[in-house]
Amino acid sequence: MSRFRALRVYQEAEGVAARVDELGLDDLSPGNVVIQASYSCINYKDAMAVTGTGRVVRRYPLVPGIDVAGRIVHSDDERYKEGERVLVTGYGLGEHHDGGYSELVRVNADWLIRIPDGLSEREAMQIGTAGFTAALALERLERAGTNPAAGPVLVTGATGGVGSLAIDIFSKAGYSVTALTGKADQTDYLKSLGADEVMLSDQLELGKKPLESGRWGAAVDSLGGEVLAWILASTKPWCNVASIGLAAGVQLTTTVMPFIIRGVSLIGIDSPLCPHDIRERVWQRLAQELKPRHLERIGGQEIALADVPEACRELMARKVTGRYIVKL
Repeated sequence: MSRFRALRVYQEAEGVAARVDELGLDDLSPGNVVIQASYSCINYKDAMAVTGTGRVVRRYPLVPGIDVAGRIVHSDDERYKEGERVLVTGYGLGEHHDGGYSELVRVNADWLIRIPDGLSEREAMQIGTAGFTAALALERLERAGTNPAAGPVLVTGATGGVGSLAIDIFSKAGYSVTALTGKADQTDYLKSLGADEVMLSDQLELGKKPLESGRWGAAVDSLGGEVLAWILASTKPWCNVASIGLAAGVQLTTTVMPFIIRGVSLIGIDSPLCPHDIRERVWQRLAQELKPRHLERIGGQEIALADVPEACRELMARKVTGRYIVKL
C-alpha cells in the first residue's frame, strides 16, 4: 500500500482542524516496524487531541490516536515478523509520534505487545488504554495488599471508558464495586457491568472533614481534585487508592491524616510509560482471567475514520457512555 488514509490534525489560524488525508510512509514519524492497522479507539486524551483541547499534541501536523492494533507488514527488528498480531498503547503515540488513526502505523519495535491468544484485534481495542489502565490499577493495588475482603472498591467516572472497564474487571476479580457517577440515568448500565451500588456525585459532601467514616477497601479514581481528597479521607485503614486521571482537576488539597492516622496509600498509575514486562503481564491477564465480560456493551460502538472528529466532540461534551472503537 503506497498511499493510505489517515486522520491528521493541523494547527490553523482559527484553531486546530482535523481531516482525513491520503499519506505515504514518508509522512509518518520514524520507526522500524510498520503495522497494517485494523482497529483503534477513542480515549479522553484522543478527544482532547482531535478537538484541540489542552496540550496533548506536541507538534503539528500529527496523526492522533494513542492506541492501535493490527498486523505487522514490515519489520526491521529481528524480534518481530510479518503477519504477527500486535498492539501499541502509550509511549507518546498520538501525542508527539504519529498515532493509530491511520491505515498504516510506523512505530518503534520496543513499543509492541503481541496480542495474546484469547483476544481478537477488535477486542484488544475495545479494551485499549482504558482497560489496560484499569487492569494496571488492579495489578498495583493487589501488589500493595488489596483483596476483596478489604471492602468495596469505589470507581469514579464510572460511565467513561476506564470507569466502565474497571467495574467489569474488578467485579470479575471478586470485588464488590461501588460506581460513582453524575449520570443518574445510567444506573442500570453500571449495574449491568457488575456494580453492586451506584452513588451520585451530587450527593457527596466534599471538603468537610480531614477524616470521614472509613468505607472503601480500595478506590480507582479518574477525577482527582476534591473528589480524590474525599476518597482518601473515607478510605479504610491500611487500604489503597489508585489515582489514574484528573478529569475534575489537578490540585489535591488534603491533609496528612489519612496517611499517618489510617495508613492509607495513594498509588499513581502511569499507563503510557509502564515498563514493558509489566505491560506484557497485564495484557496476558486481560486475555485470560481479567478479560472483561461486557466488551460489546462497553465498546461496541464502532465508527469509521471519518466519524472520529464528531465522536471526539461528543466525548468532550460528556455525551458518551462506554467507548468508541475505530475500524480502519
